Amino acid sequence: MANEEFPLKKVCIICAKGAIEDVYVALLLGNGAVMEGIETKMFFTFYGLDAITKKTMNSLHTSVVGNPALRMPGGIPFPTLLGVLPGVEAAVSAAMRKQMSGLDIPPVKEFFEMIEAGGGEIFACKLAMDMFKLKRDDLWDGVKDILTVGQFYEKCGGLQTQIIVV
Repeated sequence: MANEEFPLKKVCIICAKGAIEDVYVALLLGNGAVMEGIETKMFFTFYGLDAITKKTMNSLHTSVVGNPALRMPGGIPFPTLLGVLPGVEAAVSAAMRKQMSGLDIPPVKEFFEMIEAGGGEIFACKLAMDMFKLKRDDLWDGVKDILTVGQFYEKCGGLQTQIIVV
């Protein structure tokens, strides 16, 4: 009932992690919001910058070491020790991307294009850009701007705003 009286008007999503599963959470939330007509602003900081960096955006990896939720086929827990072997992380990440593709989940760049086409705005964190020595040209062309945290919060201001951190 509260949702009918006070519908969500704006969502601001902060993505600070670069693992494929973390980035896709942000993308699913962002895309879902624009599909519902909710004003959507996404802010990528620290390792989340990998999601909007041209060189890395379509080759994100999943964490295989220290990931207690990772399962092998059949639901068997993935042995963390295997994650230290060369090529295992790349193979698991490729398998995850293949499985998502089979479910018609778009690749990262295409997901961003859908969010942008729906009116969503994507921003990069100035501090993280400086820390990792990235330039504007390193970023996907759809990134609207490079902002400080304070500037992003200004864009998130207003009534009925939800801030989500991934």
